[in-house]
Amino acid sequence: MRLVRITAAAGAVLLAAALSACGSSTKTVDQNTDSGSNAGALVGVTMPTKSSERWVHDGDNLKAALEKLGYKVDLQYAEDDIPTQVNQVENQITKGAKLLIIASIDGTAITTQLQEAADKQVKVIAYDRLIRNSPNVDYYTTFDNFKVGVQQATSLLVGLKLKNADGSDGSAKGPFNVELFAGSPDDNNATFFYNGAMSVLQPYIDNGTLVVKSGQKDFKTIAILRWKAETAQRRMEDILTKTYSSGAKVDGVLSPYDGLSIGILSALKSNGYGTQGQPYPVVTGQDAEVTSVKSIIADEQYSTIYKDTRKLAEVTAKMADEVLKGQQPEVNNEKDYDNGNKVVPAYLLDPVIVDKSNYKQELVDTGYLTEAQLQ
Repeated sequence: MRLVRITAAAGAVLLAAALSACGSSTKTVDQNTDSGSNAGALVGVTMPTKSSERWVHDGDNLKAALEKLGYKVDLQYAEDDIPTQVNQVENQITKGAKLLIIASIDGTAITTQLQEAADKQVKVIAYDRLIRNSPNVDYYTTFDNFKVGVQQATSLLVGLKLKNADGSDGSAKGPFNVELFAGSPDDNNATFFYNGAMSVLQPYIDNGTLVVKSGQKDFKTIAILRWKAETAQRRMEDILTKTYSSGAKVDGVLSPYDGLSIGILSALKSNGYGTQGQPYPVVTGQDAEVTSVKSIIADEQYSTIYKDTRKLAEVTAKMADEVLKGQQPEVNNEKDYDNGNKVVPAYLLDPVIVDKSNYKQELVDTGYLTEAQLQ
C-alpha cells in the first residue's frame, strides 16, 4: 500500500510539472481574450498621409497581409490632419474593431481615443511611430531608428571621404561645411534619427573637421514640422542666403528623409549647385522613395536609408494575429521605447544604407522597386 501511495504521489508531481511546462510556453493565452471570437475580426489601420509613397505602400501591404490571415481591414489615411486621424480612430472603435494599428501624425494627440479603446478591450499596435504619453499602447513595430540616424551620418562621412565604407578612415581631412536637418518634432522617430546621427557627427564637429556654418545644430531649430519638403526647401534657401552668399560652399547636408532631401536639392539647384564645376553636396535621406533613388542614380542625392516596409507589414500583421488569438507576440526590445508613461514592448527591423553602388542589389533584385520605375 505504501508503494502505491508513493507511485501515485510521483505521478501527481510529474503531471503538475507537465502542466507547468505547458504554461511556460512563449505562446500563452491572454485570459481576457476569447481567441475564438476574433476570427475574421475587423482591424482598424490608420496611416498619416498618402502624400508620401512609403505610407501608401505601408497601408497596402498591411491590408493585404491582414486580409490573407482572414481579417477585415478598415484602412484610413488622414492627410497629416490630426483631427481627421482622431475621428478615424474613433470611428474604427465605433465600428467594432478588435485591434488598432496606428501610424500616428502626432504621437501625443490620441490619448483619449486610446483610453476608449482600452475600455473596450481593443488592443493597440503603434506602427513605426511611437504613440506617447499613454498607458494604452500595447506593442510597437518599427525599424531600429537610432541605427537609422547612425547610418545617415555614416553615409555622409563616406560621401565626404572622411570614412570608407568598411569603417576605416578615408583620404579626406576637411574641414567641410555641413548643414543639419531633422524630422518633425511631433514624431518620436525624429529624435531617434537625430540622436543617432549626432552620436557619429558630434566628435567631427567638436574637432573642427565638420563646420556647421549656419550655427544651427539643436533639434528644435533644425526640425521640419510634418516632414514637409517645401519647409525644408525654404529653410535651405534661407541658410544659403544668410550664410553662403559670400562664396563659401556647402559640402554636405544631413537630411533624415527623402522628401526633405528633394526639397533641399531644389534649393541648392536654384543656387547654382549641380552645374559644371559646382557639384551637389553630399545629401543623405531615408525611405528609398522612387524620386530619390532616381536622384541617387543621377548623382544628385548621395544616399538613402532603405527600410523594407514589406517586412514591417508582415511582422505587424503576424503580431496582430497573435494578439487577436490571445497569444503573446514576439518582441525583441523591451527597454528602449519609453513613451513617457510606459516602456512599450517592440519588434525592431534592421535598415540598410543604399547609394549608387548597391541600389540595384538592395532595391531591384529584392523586388522592392523595378527597373521600369527607375527609368
